[in-house]
Amino acid sequence: VQLQASGGGLVQAGGSLRLSCAASGRTLSSYVMGWFRQAPGKEREFVAAISRGGGSTLLADSVKGRFTISRDNAKNTVYLRMNSLEPEDTAVYYCAADSGTVVRRDSNWYEYWGQGTQVTVSS
Repeated sequence: VQLQASGGGLVQAGGSLRLSCAASGRTLSSYVMGWFRQAPGKEREFVAAISRGGGSTLLADSVKGRFTISRDNAKNTVYLRMNSLEPEDTAVYYCAADSGTVVRRDSNWYEYWGQGTQVTVSS
């Protein structure tokens, strides 16, 4: 499966963005999907994940109450809605696909990765 992330940009603190991850090559419903991010000089970190059918989600503590992950399998797309953005959210955001059935935080389980989209939050 090929993944294409989009929707990043420059936004002021307190603003919102919605990231999209479009899949091709195989139906997205075959995968648990996750979002990860990597800030300059920092390790990649888990942000959110969603089960194949969308009924179960997992969020990092740092984004709970601000970010929402969702998916539209009919459109082969996963979304990350980000509200109340903070400068600390500045990073390259990556979507990833896991062919397993468990919603996980560990990036090592995710076999396929998109190219990343830059999110910059100004203070």
